[in-house]
Amino acid sequence: MKKRLVAAAVMAAVSGIAHAQSSVTLYGIIDDGLLFSTNSKGGHLYSLSSSILQGSRWGLRGSEDLGGGLKAIFVLESGFDPNTGKLAQGGLGFGRQAFVGLAGKYGSLALGRQYDLVVDYVGILGVARQWGGIISAHPGDIDNFNNAYRVNNAIKYTSANYVGLTFGGLYSLGGLAGDLTRNQIYSFGARYTNGPLELGAGYLNARNPNVSFFGNSTSGAIATNVSNVTSPVYSGYGSANTYQVIAAGGAYTFGSATLGATYSNIRFLNLGSSYASAFAGQSVTFNSAELNFRYQLTPALLVGAAYHYTKGGDIDGQTGATYQQGQVGVDYFLSKRTDVYLIGVYQHASGNAVETNSKGVDVVVPAVAAINNLTPSSNQNQAALRVGIRHKF
Repeated sequence: MKKRLVAAAVMAAVSGIAHAQSSVTLYGIIDDGLLFSTNSKGGHLYSLSSSILQGSRWGLRGSEDLGGGLKAIFVLESGFDPNTGKLAQGGLGFGRQAFVGLAGKYGSLALGRQYDLVVDYVGILGVARQWGGIISAHPGDIDNFNNAYRVNNAIKYTSANYVGLTFGGLYSLGGLAGDLTRNQIYSFGARYTNGPLELGAGYLNARNPNVSFFGNSTSGAIATNVSNVTSPVYSGYGSANTYQVIAAGGAYTFGSATLGATYSNIRFLNLGSSYASAFAGQSVTFNSAELNFRYQLTPALLVGAAYHYTKGGDIDGQTGATYQQGQVGVDYFLSKRTDVYLIGVYQHASGNAVETNSKGVDVVVPAVAAINNLTPSSNQNQAALRVGIRHKF
């Protein structure tokens, strides 16, 4: 009898140790509120909308200690709309992230659906990822700072922290037999933090982006005849052979204030490669710059302001589009997990953009204002106001 009691005690102890070596965490965010926008296709829009300051989500994050400083890791993360209950990211079950890998003293290696390194190292320095939300992203989130697009079939390495320096690289397999380069995506970047200073740089290159990146698939059709980009800012450039982003940014904190800036160079190379285009063989370059500021008035109250300027290159002899946007915000924390916020955005567009008309032909048209994730304006101006609440669990 005593032996049985001792054995049971040993088994319980061993079980406790095993349990301590593994962990799974359920987490999430619910973001909801009222949104007002002017001139959405000519009319004002009032709506109850989710995922403005941050995307509403739930997820599972886990790790298992394998010994010797090595552990297995995984993340499964799903976006959703609390107003309707539907899945986000086009209805994917785990559309935000889904990966498994190993982590140790030299960093981590993960496989699955993941973020590119522009998102990881430069996007976090932009106003949209701080207090401005999705409507404060650069027009159409053209540089993916706000993570409009994820990378499927990705192999990603992230280094350990070496005295404030972290770096990484990502490669996405194209998944097409007989052509290793079609649909491939690769990205790399680095981040450096030292006291009040933070710096970041990143690079992203997506081949056949209409399918592999904008279309959210690397196993779909080799070519389609419709752009998978919905924003009028660059929907006319979905036929490009290559989408490329070079980005850098920095921030410096002095007391309760933080001043930051970002820059991105975005190129759509060799139009007409993915599907027929009236501008076949041409390439278009956008340059986008942002200056942002935030001030922590009290531990619970943050205010911010930002301005960004995006300039598109000329196309077919026509002056490219220019977008100027300003935003202000206030965020008040009721607790560590719950805050209420107010965001105001105004955008002005000028010049010309490219869109696909009803006959499927790319044409040059006057650029219209298009605040990110909202119904585009019918003219050059648009404004939006958001009042919302966010809860983290």
